[in-house]
Amino acid sequence: MIVLGINYYFHDSSACLYIDGKLAVALEEERFSRDKHTREFPHRAIQQCMDFAGITADQIDHVAVSIKPTHRWFTKALYALKRPHKAAPFIKHELINGFFKQRRFHAWFNSQFVGKQPTLHFVEHHDSHAAGSFLVSPYENAAIMGIDGSGEWACSWLGYGNGTSVECFNESFFPNSLGSVYEAVTEFCGFRPNYDEGKTMGLAPLGDASRYINEARKTIQVKDDGTLAVDLSYFSYQFWGYKRCAPKFYEAFGQPRQTDAPFEERHQDVAAAFQQVLEECGLKMANLLHKRTGADYLVIAGGVALNSVMNGRILRETPFKDVYIMPAAGDNGTSIGAAAVAYHRNLGLPRTAVHDNPYLGNTYSDEFIESELVRYKLPYQKSDDIASDAADLLEKGAIIGWFQGRMEIGPRALGSRSILANPAFPSMKDKINAEVKFREAYRPFAPSATVEAASTFFDIEVEAPFMLKVCAVREDKQPIIPSITHVDGSARLQTVRQESHPQYHRLISELGNRTGVPVVLNTSFNIQGEPVVESPRDAIRCFFSTGLDHLAIGSFIVSKKSFELRATNYSGNDVEAVNEAQCNTPDKAQGSDV
Repeated sequence: MIVLGINYYFHDSSACLYIDGKLAVALEEERFSRDKHTREFPHRAIQQCMDFAGITADQIDHVAVSIKPTHRWFTKALYALKRPHKAAPFIKHELINGFFKQRRFHAWFNSQFVGKQPTLHFVEHHDSHAAGSFLVSPYENAAIMGIDGSGEWACSWLGYGNGTSVECFNESFFPNSLGSVYEAVTEFCGFRPNYDEGKTMGLAPLGDASRYINEARKTIQVKDDGTLAVDLSYFSYQFWGYKRCAPKFYEAFGQPRQTDAPFEERHQDVAAAFQQVLEECGLKMANLLHKRTGADYLVIAGGVALNSVMNGRILRETPFKDVYIMPAAGDNGTSIGAAAVAYHRNLGLPRTAVHDNPYLGNTYSDEFIESELVRYKLPYQKSDDIASDAADLLEKGAIIGWFQGRMEIGPRALGSRSILANPAFPSMKDKINAEVKFREAYRPFAPSATVEAASTFFDIEVEAPFMLKVCAVREDKQPIIPSITHVDGSARLQTVRQESHPQYHRLISELGNRTGVPVVLNTSFNIQGEPVVESPRDAIRCFFSTGLDHLAIGSFIVSKKSFELRATNYSGNDVEAVNEAQCNTPDKAQGSDV
């Protein structure tokens, strides 16, 4: 039984193949179009999925899409009619745009499947998020919380899953949207709403929430049944205009930051206040779910589930033993969710697999990689042990592009398409932000640690394989790994199992053998504004357009001649600080055991 899952209606279009109850491959269209967060129909992703699985279109039994276009159509029309002076952008966004997306989909469907056509399943957007995430989670039963901007009309979803049965307790409907409120704040801070909410989350620890927290709390509340209520007098996103904040918001919080303008203390304080409000709302909804279900585990889905700071607080401050968030928790993951709902709920087939491995994309052979290096006339070295050789480079302070194995799904680089560095160098964060990623200096970088050593360096007792749970860096370890420790002492940790990614686990272990610190700085292999690299060509292009020192691609190493540790990259003070920190690591000998 083969199910093709598609997200084409919203941003981050994607496709996947669900074969006999197992997720075989999942790809995001942006990796091929090179248009980040693309809304294009995922032609390339669909074809690449079929090519990877070695199937043709006539072998597909079902197609599941993460939208039910006619769902709540009357509600939307009534909403527009009640606001005739604001109806034009709404009609364009919801009705005209939707019509053309549907026409494009059906044109593709009819041209792709000539003769016998697969069964078509339109799955509600929040079912694709919430129910779909549960159905691929490791839990037999769990509470479920879905939060995003808006789908067909819903903005949040609370319920419970047991086996293949999923019950929805209640939903919040547009414009009562926690995601839309946070998008408005993202715009206020000078970022792109619906795309750059991670920047707002990273900015928040630099601010003082107490300055605006009381006013921020007035804008949105969680009612006793878990639904959301927004004070719309602060906002204008409900009219689909060019601005998401209303004059009352500016009266309360001041004027917004213009793109590329310096940050004022006020902008940082507003980000801090609304980040705290988002966390408080998530905590209240999670606690209400636990009180109602008594479940040991929680599944969090939707774009807001990418707020890893909120997830970390839910893990620490609610009775749930652990939380599951799929690696592509936003709209890119709804292709997976729609396929899971079609297979398990619509067709009644049992759950046989868990989506605990994010490495679902394409891979490239050494033969193909070497042919690309030769094609571009690049000098390279063949490595007999790429993990060990890369660890040697990291120990010396090199910044490397790491291109290994199957590509990850989701916005976080998880050790297949990553930029890596030694987190012990104090200036590493500033250097990568300025010379490699070309992004805001305040933005933090995440650590990857072996699962065996994670609790030694980080205050966390569960696994975090998808980098979606922020935790504290243990106080005595903060001077040892300064470049991944955010200003508030936190880190967005990824724990790495040998079974999931043997090569990446070994690299981290090898670095631990040399330094006593089995932790690497890990950020996505791209520059700001571009998708993560997909192909060797993408990797080569990014390598030569940034300040990377080496490229470890397959079994090959490409180097820039300018790499000299002391003369070019770091001052003597940096090297001395690293040496002193590593020498003072009380468990340095532990590295050889990891």
